[in-house]
Amino acid sequence: MKLKISIIIPILNEAETISRLISHLIKSCDTKENIKEIIIVDGGSVDGSQDIVNTALKNESILIKLLTSEKGRAKQLNTGGKAAKGDILYFLHADSFPPQGFDNDIIAEVRKGNNAGCFRMKFDSNHWWLRFLGWLTQFKSKRCRGGDQSQFITSTLFRQIDGYDESFIVYEDNDLVDRLFAIKQFVIIPKYVITSARRYEEIGVWRLQYHFLNIHMRRWMGASSEDLYRYYKEKVVNL
Repeated sequence: MKLKISIIIPILNEAETISRLISHLIKSCDTKENIKEIIIVDGGSVDGSQDIVNTALKNESILIKLLTSEKGRAKQLNTGGKAAKGDILYFLHADSFPPQGFDNDIIAEVRKGNNAGCFRMKFDSNHWWLRFLGWLTQFKSKRCRGGDQSQFITSTLFRQIDGYDESFIVYEDNDLVDRLFAIKQFVIIPKYVITSARRYEEIGVWRLQYHFLNIHMRRWMGASSEDLYRYYKEKVVNL
């Protein structure tokens, strides 16, 4: 059976990156026939992101769809997942660029019975700490995972585990990974997604890393999704 991938990208004011990402995906897939569609799910952009996507979907050789959703990455990801027609769902951040041949890499893993997983990740920065964080992503530990590494999962398994938990405004990627690890359905493909270090550059590497570690520790100690969001909004968004 020919497996097809639906790529799902949540966006909110990503005018600077979304056109480049769409072009990258089309150039980086080994076989365009592997890609069922690229679904962009907008959470209320006001920077012209939707206009850019609308232009791309008229010109590109792969089917591109633009959907709208309530703001919130889990909600946007689920909106895309429910609308997707592919056998495999590939969730990707708007500033993360997968490796050449990502489509065949994902399909090969699914054919081996690995129904969910991610790639390793590198930041587009030479800062030694960010290089170290990228180095950690080679290890098969759920503590070394994050949404920037992208996430693939078969549509069947995605439905079985009820997708992303929309009670999480932040940490939704990690929650999904936790549930996949619990059922022993996770593999790490030994190639690298290149992701933007822009948030670290805007806020400061050490300050942002401290807050991210704090969020993880709070979650491990039993903090609710609402508590995590309050902390994130106060300490990260409003910096």
